[in-house]
Amino acid sequence: MEAMALVTPLNLLAAALTLAPYLAVAFFPSSSAARVRRWPAWARMGVPAALAIPYVLVACGAGVFRWGWLALYVLLPVAITRLLSDAARVDAAQRGDWRDFLVLMALGLAVDLRWFEGAWPAHLAVFNKVLLLDAGIYGFVLIRGLDGTGFDLRLRLKDLGVGLREWVFYTPLGVVIGLGLGFLHAHRVWPGVWLIAGAWLFTFFFVAVPEELFFRGWLQNLLEKRLGRTGALVLTSCLFGLAHFNKRAAHFNWRYVLLAALAGIFYGRAWRSERRVGASAVTHATVDAVWSLWLK
Repeated sequence: MEAMALVTPLNLLAAALTLAPYLAVAFFPSSSAARVRRWPAWARMGVPAALAIPYVLVACGAGVFRWGWLALYVLLPVAITRLLSDAARVDAAQRGDWRDFLVLMALGLAVDLRWFEGAWPAHLAVFNKVLLLDAGIYGFVLIRGLDGTGFDLRLRLKDLGVGLREWVFYTPLGVVIGLGLGFLHAHRVWPGVWLIAGAWLFTFFFVAVPEELFFRGWLQNLLEKRLGRTGALVLTSCLFGLAHFNKRAAHFNWRYVLLAALAGIFYGRAWRSERRVGASAVTHATVDAVWSLWLK
């Protein structure tokens, strides 16, 4: 009953508006970028303010609207756009400008530390994560024009092959270490084909793709030009592991950090193989789905 109460016309409209930028760029990257380039400068800079509309719809419908949160969701996406527009101007070689890393730090900490989740009704904080993702996609992909991101979810057979290959490489190592540390616990269940497919698809679109775009498409991509392929892979994987320090625990969860950092090596390998977020998201979603269904 509680879940049904969350399915309201306003929430459904907010969900559609929140997912539209994400899916439009993911499945129509070239046409989305070309459309934005045709806009006048004032429109390119101001359009991200519209990301506040889903907040207004959800918050007003739930009776939790606050002007301060509205200001945040109006101004933060515009500020990200401004910073990355300036980064594109001063760093044409795309070696990584301080503005790039400032935006990544702000987005990463806001999601990981749940800074803005208090703006949302209970069980609807996922809106915050996707709206911040939208702001990053608009800034890095459409305004910054960051090369080599690989944010194209029109999956190819090679994406699936690379993604599953890295899953096969990681799984024995991850399972042995996870069981040995007492972090994973095997259980024999068969939840059914539809539940398995649903878990994988949900994880792919709402966990794996956002995290892979952030850590591999943006962070590892930028770091490669400064640290080289190996250095960028290792550092990004360590940061990815640390981003899980507060997951499934009240305090620093070092077991999760270790296993996530190790997984990050294989996710990073999948991404850099063809520079495709879809490939690393396949690895990531498959690891998470298997763990949640059979090893959690």
